Amino acid sequence: MADMEISRLSRLTAILTYLQSRRLVTATALAEKFNISVRTVYRDIRALESAGVPILTEEGKGYMLMEGYTLPPLMLTEPEANALITAEQLVLRNKDASFVQHYTEAITKIRSLLRYSTKDKAELLAGRIQIRQNSTGDITSNFLSAIQLSITNFTVLKIEYKSVETAQTSFREIESLALYSTQENWILIAWCRMRKELRSFRLDHIQKLEVKAEKFQPHDFDLEKHFEECRKNFSTDP
Repeated sequence: MADMEISRLSRLTAILTYLQSRRLVTATALAEKFNISVRTVYRDIRALESAGVPILTEEGKGYMLMEGYTLPPLMLTEPEANALITAEQLVLRNKDASFVQHYTEAITKIRSLLRYSTKDKAELLAGRIQIRQNSTGDITSNFLSAIQLSITNFTVLKIEYKSVETAQTSFREIESLALYSTQENWILIAWCRMRKELRSFRLDHIQKLEVKAEKFQPHDFDLEKHFEECRKNFSTDP
């Protein structure tokens, strides 16, 4: 019985952390995340509410924590800290300077939460892991952070872009939709106002970027469906 109570307490803590990391979470998503039934999710939510956690319910949509409610910093386990240190080494080999800078700043804040013993181990591990991709440390773009903000805030971008095929330069106004990374480059999928269609832009071919004050209407866009459509079109090409 004691083990069951500890297990449930761990799950309640994990659910609370998960709620804090999202704006809105459905009962179904929580059930799938923690491998429990929806009925158990309802019981766990009631238990958290009884403990004084201000959980709000949007009828038919899901649960959220009351805005402004925060948890005290949670201590990372050693495996969690190791995962972040490993990810840091991957990020440091990235070719976008803005991404490297902001991740480094974020990981510094996270490291401040580590216990002293875990900090020492994290430093040891950081010196024992190296990612060989982009080993020369080439930086080819500095626009990733601005583009990420344009995706979430629906801001129009004006770019000077050098064509991969022709090397000709053009000026475009685009509406950013999604990003993906290959081993060598970041690729932006955006609605190009000049071409009036979806286009892919390599970040290392963006010569200049300006964030305009104008907002665009959100698109009905799904990245996985986009990739699936691309695969279909590719397979049917003569």
